Formats: sequence, C-alpha cells, structure tokens
Amino acid sequence: MRILASMITAVALAIGTSVAAQSPAPAPVSGEEATTFVQVGRLLADPSNGVVQRDKTIVIRGNQVVEIRDGFVGEGRIVDLRDSFVLPGLIDSHVHLTGQQNPNGRLEEVTQSNAEQAFVGARYARRTLMAGFTTVADLGGSNEAVFALRDAIRRGDVPGPRVIASGSSVSIHGGHGDINGYREDVMHILSPESVCSGVEDCQRAVRTQVRSGADIIKITATGGVLSNTAAGLGQQFSDEELAAIVAAGHRMGRQVTAHAHGADGINSFLRAGGDSIEHGTYLDAESIRLMRREGGWLVPTLLAGDYVAHIASGPDNFFTPAQTAKALEAGPKMLDMVTRAHDGGVRIAFGTDSGVSAHGDNAQEFALLVRAGLTPLEAVQAATVGAAEHLRISDQAGRIAVGMPADLIGVSGDPLSDVTELERVRFVMKGGEVYRTE
Repeated sequence: MRILASMITAVALAIGTSVAAQSPAPAPVSGEEATTFVQVGRLLADPSNGVVQRDKTIVIRGNQVVEIRDGFVGEGRIVDLRDSFVLPGLIDSHVHLTGQQNPNGRLEEVTQSNAEQAFVGARYARRTLMAGFTTVADLGGSNEAVFALRDAIRRGDVPGPRVIASGSSVSIHGGHGDINGYREDVMHILSPESVCSGVEDCQRAVRTQVRSGADIIKITATGGVLSNTAAGLGQQFSDEELAAIVAAGHRMGRQVTAHAHGADGINSFLRAGGDSIEHGTYLDAESIRLMRREGGWLVPTLLAGDYVAHIASGPDNFFTPAQTAKALEAGPKMLDMVTRAHDGGVRIAFGTDSGVSAHGDNAQEFALLVRAGLTPLEAVQAATVGAAEHLRISDQAGRIAVGMPADLIGVSGDPLSDVTELERVRFVMKGGEVYRTE
C-alpha cells in the first residue's frame, strides 16, 4: 500500500488527538474544502449487490464522497490504494466501549467514576476505529460516561467511531442490567434510574432514558450471562411491562432493542412490537416466524458467546459461580442458533458485544458468522448495509456513495474469498479523515 508524501502530515495529525467534528448527518460541502482523491484497485462500494469494481478513484470533498470516477485520476492530495481491496467502514451493532471484561471487573464497577469510564471508553473507541469500525451502537453502560464519550467523538475531541448510544439498559429490579452481588447499601446507590417494576414505572424508565440522551432504547428482556445472580436466562419482564416499554419507546421516536436469550422473552418482546433481538441464544421456530413477519433483526454476538465459554471452561476463569454456570450453558449454543435463524430467513445485523470480548477484536465475528452458515458476502453485508438498515442510518453509513460520509477501509486480500482479511485492516478513513495507513 502506497501513500504519497503529501498525506503524511495529515495522517499523523489524524492518528493523534485532532479529528474533524462529526454530526449524525453529512455536513454541507463548500468549494473551499480540501479535495482528496482515493485511488482504489478493487472497490466494493455497495455490498448489497456484491459487485467488485476495479481501478476507481473516490473523490472526497470535506467529509463527503462527491464522485466515483473510472481510472486513477486526481492531483494534489492523493491516497494510493491501488493495491488494496476497499469497502465501506464497518458497523458493529452491539458494543460496550466504557469497559472490558477482566479479573478486576467487579472491583472496577464500584471504584471507577463515570469520568474514568469515559476516558477508558476513549481508549477503546480509538482501538475500535483502528480495527475498521467507523460506526457502533453502544448498548449499555452509565448514561454519563457513554453519552459524554459519544458527544466528544461527535465534536472531534477524541478519535472514535460514530456512536449510537442507549445508555443504561431498561431492566427489572434485581434482573440483568441492575446491580447484583454486592452489599445491599452499595447496590441501592449504584442501581440506575432505568431499573423499573410495573407498567407505569417502566414507562417512566424509558422516558427518563430519552430525556438523558438515549438514541435507542435497550432493554433486558431476559436474564443475562454476566449478571452476578443465579436468575437464569429466561423472561424477566412481564408481557404487560414489555408492551409498555416498546410503546413508550416508539411514542418517543426511539427504536427498542432487547437483550434476550430465552425463547419466552424473545417471543414476548417480538409480540409486543420490539424491533430487534440481541443474542437470541434459545430462539425457536416461533421466534423465527415472528421476526420474519414483523421484519425484526437478529444481532447474534457470536464472539461474546465464544469468549464467555472459553473463559468459563479455562484454568484462569475469573467469573463468579453464577456467571460460570450461565456461560457454559449459553455460549456453546449460539452458533447453531445463527444457523437456524439464517436458514429461516431472519435478517442478521453484525454485532459482537465487545467489552465482553476485547475491543479491537470485533472482526473475529466474521469468521464465526461464516462458520454458522453465512457466506463471506452475507457476513460483510451484515456489517455494512444490513447493520445500517437495522440502526436506521442507511443515509449515513454502510455504503460508499455520492453524498454520503467518506467512511471506508482497505485490506490487502479479498474478504469475499477469505473473510478473515477483515481482521487485518490496513487503511481506515472516517468522515474524510485518514486514521490508519498500515
């Protein structure tokens, strides 16, 4: 991969602390903004059709793509990717940027301030961007830390992917998403406002999240693997509470997605009108029927399942007994779940649950999706046009097209032949700014 000398200063600045300000929609382009010519050997501009074009030049002015020309053209600011395979910046529909599983995780939960978590998140946001993910949905974490990180990236204060954030999950008292396993007085202090019981209280929790700045509402419809309580993986909200949450979110103009393992919670949430399922471990034929009928999305997070099963069965297991039992139960079942969902025609959006596994390893999810039965192209579509449609940002991400933000990545080989090429991203551009060149 060759970059002309005129790019070196800009690259150094971009990889440092200064980045261009971001906003949810593309900024207007003026004639005075710098023009960049990205010369591309192989280009998958629109993964929905799978067409790989050769010898193209992407013309970028400011943060926008303004033209895609035949051949290698341009003068001045040129990025030479003539020996690379270029595709849209990747989208991870499920991350937790402000933390990462480790042996000290339970201690950090009660010792780290929201400010510290935001700075931790800045480190992981940069790592995620360098891995080729230019957009993520952060689903869970303290409102203050997550929203501060999202806004700092949007302003250009720190480098990172575009963030769609839920903030704290809407959860039942004592359920997955609440604080568990500490002294009663500690849990009382740390329990978030998004925890609720009863229809009216759960409507309040949704509205509180919207007021606090949530872009999307994330709920915990069932128990979870890493909550430190032996409460299983089945449905935790009542049907009435689920219906109230979904209705309240939709009335406030928010998409509602559910962490859900057990089929009972999955199906109850979908019947209530929920938009998407995170994990989906025990989905059944009825789940598949409901998702197809309602157009719901599945975000499988296979990497998280693989990670927790590996940790729980290994010699250095740092999970609590309750976490270990659930990890060994759920983790190994997730590949088969995706196979059944894919065979059943369920729409799949790429998501990793990174923060459970290590940030920056997000692209390892691609190989797991292929093992589950997706083709490499389908896996790429799940992380580009599919995830963009799922998150309702198809006008901002998922394709390289005129009028859209210039988010693109480059690899050496062909990811449509070997999807693990996406684990070796060599070039990253977000919003017209170069962040990585090797």
